[in-house]
Amino acid sequence: MSVKDWIIRKLAPKMLLSEKTIEAVVNHQFQEANQALLKNKSLEISGFGKFLFNEGKAKRQMEKYESQKAAFEKVLEDTTLSEQRRRSVQLKLQIANDGITDLKPRIYDLTDIRGMEEQSSPLREAEGSDKEDEQGKDRHM
Repeated sequence: MSVKDWIIRKLAPKMLLSEKTIEAVVNHQFQEANQALLKNKSLEISGFGKFLFNEGKAKRQMEKYESQKAAFEKVLEDTTLSEQRRRSVQLKLQIANDGITDLKPRIYDLTDIRGMEEQSSPLREAEGSDKEDEQGKDRHM
């Protein structure tokens, strides 16, 4: 029995709700936790634990996916491959590509900062108003 199933079976009678309702809530929580972990390097669930993104393991896994990808692509170049074997290798290649796609932005932090507005600081605003005051004085003199 998975942790998710255990949670659902324990909560349903206590909450006097159907297992389907509890399952929907638990699924939502798992999805949101997964999304939060994708955006951040850690996730802490009070009373349950802290989950950390291990960059070293991720880099090793990325290297493994990249070597698998190269090997699978080389196998697919063989024209004598049976159709069943070709489909099997293509599926494995897709799994490696998906792994690379998932890990690449997290390892290399490929955040696109184009289009983000520069945040003004109170210090800059104060400097700007001082310059405006000085320019205004020069005009009046």
